[in-house]
Amino acid sequence: MSRLARIARRLRGEGSDSIRVRVVLRGRIGSGWHDVDRRVAVPPGATLGDLLEAAEREGIPLRAAIAESPHLAHTLMWNGERRALEANRERLLEDDDEIYLLGPLAGG
Repeated sequence: MSRLARIARRLRGEGSDSIRVRVVLRGRIGSGWHDVDRRVAVPPGATLGDLLEAAEREGIPLRAAIAESPHLAHTLMWNGERRALEANRERLLEDDDEIYLLGPLAGG
């Protein structure tokens, strides 16, 4: 991590003992439209399951989105690769990981 990144984290009140994960939630999911693009701080050793809890604490409705549109649990994107939630719930997160949940698109 660069010196500038460490300084920016301290200014945001984050210790060096946390990692940052980008969480993106977009599209029509259930009955609502979501447009979330935020970074969530979690401790080193945190898993995808831990991220779900941390996101909820920060008001990011990842669990609700999956409950309203269960197919999202199978189409979650982790750093650009499709990953099933249950098979990866215990996988460790790394600094700058990106987790996407994208509502399905249809057209014709």
